[in-house]
Amino acid sequence: MKDNRQANYKLPLSLRKGKVCLILCLLLVVAGLTAYTGTEPTVPMGDYVFNYPANFGNRINVPANNPTTQQGVYLGRLLFYEPKLSATNTISCGSCHQQSKAFTDGKALSIGVNNGLATRNSMSLANLLWARKFFWDGRAASLEGQVAFPLTNPHEMGQPIEVSVQKLSNTKVYPGLFKIVYGDSTITGERIAKAIAQFERTLISANSRYDQYLRNVYQPTDDELKGMELFNRGADPEKGIRGANCTHCHGGPKTYLELFHNNGLDSISKDEGMAAFTGLVTDRGRFKVPTLRNIALTAPYMHDGRFKTLDEVVDHYSEHIKQSVSLSAFLQGESNEVGGKSLKLQPKEKKQLIAFLNMLTDSTFITDKRFADPHRSTKN
Repeated sequence: MKDNRQANYKLPLSLRKGKVCLILCLLLVVAGLTAYTGTEPTVPMGDYVFNYPANFGNRINVPANNPTTQQGVYLGRLLFYEPKLSATNTISCGSCHQQSKAFTDGKALSIGVNNGLATRNSMSLANLLWARKFFWDGRAASLEGQVAFPLTNPHEMGQPIEVSVQKLSNTKVYPGLFKIVYGDSTITGERIAKAIAQFERTLISANSRYDQYLRNVYQPTDDELKGMELFNRGADPEKGIRGANCTHCHGGPKTYLELFHNNGLDSISKDEGMAAFTGLVTDRGRFKVPTLRNIALTAPYMHDGRFKTLDEVVDHYSEHIKQSVSLSAFLQGESNEVGGKSLKLQPKEKKQLIAFLNMLTDSTFITDKRFADPHRSTKN
């Protein structure tokens, strides 16, 4: 051992300096590994595979210039919950579309920047993959087109898209993410909208008790079954058939059709609805038929949030339809009484119908971590 130690002491100066440098390098590596916090984003890559029941149909709506990718959805989710896209840095898309409320906000009219009020109730964002018209009045023909409105609307997020672009460009995270998704780090309003639209298309709700019933894995209660029968049947009092006549507008497993109707809220609607764009008297008060999925979670109801409860909604269709020149043909002359002027559901039938509507609540949709605010520390 003594001879070996003496041999080491006799190493040339250059070799001894090399050993010192090697040790220092190893120490730096160890220090670097120790300092790593694990917050750097791991971005999933590749095509995004939509998962939905066969009975939803394959008539999905994904534009050719915005294919859905895992990296695009990742970026879109961050942007959906990004308050920097608002003028006050306090409001995001997720403020008015909260997951716990099936992506609505529980308010009659949403509150935007500087406490400004939106003009209409926030619609649920469930199952937009199949939709082709957006907003209550259908003015947007794509999700990409829909996104631009709330971002810049002075009563909502209230910020010019150029300012949003600049804010994101000044962060550490977003330029790199845009490069991963789009091939370069340029941030534009169009790219912001495309990414958010990709995320919104993934918001698929398909695991309610109703879906489980359709898969033969849930047995409805008596009230739920009776409510389902009423929901699916039109009234024919002369034959003794009672019904609520809901499927003309809310038919199919997704519980909405791509339709716009005046549903008898007012004789003369204060909100022109589609007529603001078409100029047609017969379009006054016509609005998009919303999905009924998670309807128990999305109060208040209607385009102006006038009804606070499902009981009020059912009462409206049962007894309070207002006549007008644009009233939907599906709501005219429907009654459970011979010669009746309104639907006239019995109290027990109303209870049963609401029991069925509660079957449409999808608890997995409102707790799915893939849709939640990511709260990433990389957002700065």
